[in-house]
Amino acid sequence: MKIAITSTGPKLEDKVDPRFGRCRYFILFDTDTNKFEALENTGAQGMGGVGIQSGQIMADKGVETVLTGSCGPNAFQTLQAAGIKVITGVSDSVQEAIDKFKSGELKAISQADAAAHSGMKREK
Repeated sequence: MKIAITSTGPKLEDKVDPRFGRCRYFILFDTDTNKFEALENTGAQGMGGVGIQSGQIMADKGVETVLTGSCGPNAFQTLQAAGIKVITGVSDSVQEAIDKFKSGELKAISQADAAAHSGMKREK
């Protein structure tokens, strides 16, 4: 299964970025092979629609579940339409998030848990 974790950097030791659409990196992790790819979020500084764009990238990459700090309504709707589960409230390191996901500690949400454009207020 391919999962994506929002990250502040390109390594598994980096912290989970609390923002979905404006995260610095997506760590694409395959739970079957334990291999990962760091994907820089080049749209993070866009003026608007970055959650939707990021959601479309996740769908294009074949991601089945996203782990992040929070997810706004536009991004959530895009991910949900693509059949991608969303898990929010994730913190700590990317590796710790992966471990918690694998052990079943994390649960998917059924609606957005952040207001639209809330990621614009949290520059890192």
